[in-house]
Amino acid sequence: QVRLVESGGGLVQAGGSLRLSCAASGIIFSINKWGWYRQAPGKQRDLVASITNGDDSPNYADSVNGRVTISKDDVTSTVYLQIDNLKPEDTAVYYCNAVYGIAYWGKGILVTVSS
Repeated sequence: QVRLVESGGGLVQAGGSLRLSCAASGIIFSINKWGWYRQAPGKQRDLVASITNGDDSPNYADSVNGRVTISKDDVTSTVYLQIDNLKPEDTAVYYCNAVYGIAYWGKGILVTVSS
């Protein structure tokens, strides 16, 4: 079992930056991919960024590429999502995701970007 807890969300002005954190616990050594997804009101949940264990190669959605950085700290078992130059369309609930056979999800954290 894997438990994921997001933090770092909140209200930010457009043009600002935010760093989301995802603290992982449980059987995390088995995780082979970490990711951040987001879901805006009335829309589906979409991938923002992911990172693969082992080679740490990142993958970014086209909509955020160049403004987002995913990273992880294996010592603290924390995955981060840095978002720069925030736009109102980045407003969404952001979810941490971990995959080993099945997908594990955090409860999500709200990011609101004001114009």
